[in-house]
Amino acid sequence: MGKRDRDEDGASTFDSKKHLVLPNMIKNKEKRSAVHAKLKHEKKVEKKKKAKLREFAEKKALELGEEPPPRKIPRTIENTRELDETMCKPDDEELFAGNDADEFNSILKQERTPKVLITTCRFNSSRGPAFIEELLSVIPNAHYYKRGTYELKKIVEYANNKDFTSMVVAHTNRREPDALLIVGLPSGPTAHFKLSRLVLRKDIKNHGNPTSHIPELILNNFTTRLGHRVARLIQSIFPQSPNFHGRRVVTFHNQRDFIFFRHHRYIFDTKEAKETRLQECGPRFTLKLVSLQHGTFDTKSGDYEWVHKADMDTSRRRFFL
Repeated sequence: MGKRDRDEDGASTFDSKKHLVLPNMIKNKEKRSAVHAKLKHEKKVEKKKKAKLREFAEKKALELGEEPPPRKIPRTIENTRELDETMCKPDDEELFAGNDADEFNSILKQERTPKVLITTCRFNSSRGPAFIEELLSVIPNAHYYKRGTYELKKIVEYANNKDFTSMVVAHTNRREPDALLIVGLPSGPTAHFKLSRLVLRKDIKNHGNPTSHIPELILNNFTTRLGHRVARLIQSIFPQSPNFHGRRVVTFHNQRDFIFFRHHRYIFDTKEAKETRLQECGPRFTLKLVSLQHGTFDTKSGDYEWVHKADMDTSRRRFFL
């Protein structure tokens, strides 16, 4: 056994060369906190020392006209994700051929103009109308129709007869919007998203008010075949001819299968446009894909392309979008 000493705080530790007492091995709360703080401080000092040595080595290499030593890339969940055979590649001819034959091709090639019908579930909530109103300000050429007692299949038929290209259904539960359904018309697909962390425009500090200009659309980090298909479905809701004078940007950023929605306008602080900043217009929310279904909405006999199941979440490094 190693030699046991007591430090200044009274915490009992072993000789560091032979044994190391970890905080979870100490039962006394005060001593455990003291050992934890000490270990944390030592790690911080060691990290600073390594950073100074790295900075010195880079400076010396530049003075000698040599290449600085390569920086270490930190390990993250994203860059250590499990390999996926469905990852999209820039030279994937099969993917491009699929794009030319899918349901969104005519809209994305600007042969058809997006026209979106927005409705709600049968029992709407207090925050539901406010959310719908803000969706109408985000999506150009969107029209709200009250749900009433109509079934979704009847609404899909009506939307097809009126030449709508997409349908968005906001579902609410306990007075809070909790799901979003996006249906491609006339023949699908249908994406069901779980909606969370909704922040309306009025609750965003120093928010801006959007104009009626068509926004720029940014779809970021949709890297798999499934993610590519979901991104094209979202893209088909927006016109493909943004008006840059409006300075509006709508972003769908995918990170670890969570799709973060943001709506900004950029502001030039000087006439030379050298300094630019973003002003959030809202709303702000997060989506998570629950299912992707072939065709329009059909819960009984619908054929699903992909469904999220609990047994899929066995690894933190497995992503599907």
